[in-house]
Amino acid sequence: MRRLIHRERHRVARIGWLRAAVLGANDGIVSTASLIIGVAAASAARGEVLVAGLAGLVAGAMSMAAGEYVSVSSQSDTERADLAVESAELQACPEDEHKELAGIYRERGLDAATADAVATQLMAKDALGAHARDELGISEISTARPIQAALTSAATFTAGALGPLLVVLLVPPRTIVPAVAAISLVALGTLGAIGARAGGAIVWRATARVLFWGALAMAVTAGIGRLAGAVV
Repeated sequence: MRRLIHRERHRVARIGWLRAAVLGANDGIVSTASLIIGVAAASAARGEVLVAGLAGLVAGAMSMAAGEYVSVSSQSDTERADLAVESAELQACPEDEHKELAGIYRERGLDAATADAVATQLMAKDALGAHARDELGISEISTARPIQAALTSAATFTAGALGPLLVVLLVPPRTIVPAVAAISLVALGTLGAIGARAGGAIVWRATARVLFWGALAMAVTAGIGRLAGAVV
């Protein structure tokens, strides 16, 4: 009889890249569509709208990449600093660190003898790893990856921004505003649903959230564009 192997796939392992991917794509759609709608609402020609959209795509992708890299790098620097402090403490006072780790396990429900034994065995194998995981909350799953976050954000921003730009190329100039708004809202709703399902969240709530803020952003920029076009 074949032995069944129980394997679990937890969504928490997706947190790093999923957050960057959803944020990048969502921002690419919302910011580019809003920019296009604002410029088109000001009675600009197709070429002007397209140039504005392309400029928004390039600037937005670079901004997302730089912002994610700096932000996640700061997190990574903090993690390394904490690990350095912990490593020094393990060298200076290993007994105190052992007591601290055993205390953590007691707080989680182990009796004193078991907690002491677990701390002893884990520290014998990888003392810094045990303290990083159970004291500092740093693990392989949650550790910061700046380059991955930057590339993911830039790529997904670009993918999100390409949709509104393609609409500008394909539809008549007079229908750019409604067409971009409609396609963008469909894309935002789809993205919200996919992100929610991948992350194990409630689909309708995530979808409604992105649709509301996306529609609001496009409505505001359309209004500003119309006012600017009337003034000019």
